Order: sequence, then structure tokens, then C-alpha cells
Amino acid sequence: MTSISAKATTAGIDELLQDYFDLLYTQDMSLFDRVFHPSAVLYSAQDGLIVVRPREEYRELMRARRSPEQNGSPREDTVLRIDALSPEMAVAKVRLRLNDNIMVDYLNLLLIDGLWMIVAKLYHREGTAVVAQ
Repeated sequence: MTSISAKATTAGIDELLQDYFDLLYTQDMSLFDRVFHPSAVLYSAQDGLIVVRPREEYRELMRARRSPEQNGSPREDTVLRIDALSPEMAVAKVRLRLNDNIMVDYLNLLLIDGLWMIVAKLYHREGTAVVAQ
């Protein structure tokens, strides 16, 4: 479900989300710098604790782990919803597989200098991926 009226806006967000999915699958760090605004912050709740990670901390965690592509994990990613608050602000809800985890992310997006970027991310581990046999 997409609730954005301007096709150009949708196209820009679609490009950003494709880069985001590519980043999480390949861990191409040049995409990281394109996708996440320098002041972006990531939030999750893990084992009853709120976890807040500045962009650079998340970047280092990602750089240190093996990518799903390196692990031979299947790629599954879906845009569930895009909701525009204004021509410069939107929220995207996505679901993706990250190795053996199914993740749901809410991505807060801003149009900055003509490019959509993630300024905040809320993420949740929805469950474990089912392995096809």
C-alpha cells in the first residue's frame, strides 16, 4: 500500500529502499553512506531493553559481520507501506530476511538536497526464517 501522490517522490523513495535492501544483503559500505544520513539513529527493543545506536556504531557492527550474500542466504525483501507526511518527509515499513532472521523496519525518511535518506530506523526481529527443504 502506497499513499504518496507524486510519482517522482515515489520513484526517489523506491530507489532509496532498493539501495537499502542491497546494502543489507551485500553490506556494500558505499551504499551505507548513501542510505543513512550522517546523524541517523537506530532503535530497537531487545530482551526488554531499548537499544539506541548512532549511525557510526551501526556502521561498524555491519562492517564486522559477514553479509547474507557471503553466507549464501536467500534474499527476501518487501516494501509493505510508504506513507508521505509531506513532499520532504515519509515513513516506509519494510520486511526483509537478514540471514536467518525476519526483520520488520520502520524507516523515517527525509528528502535532503534532492536525495531521500534514512534519518531514523526502528527495527524488530519478527521471527526466524523458515528453511525450505
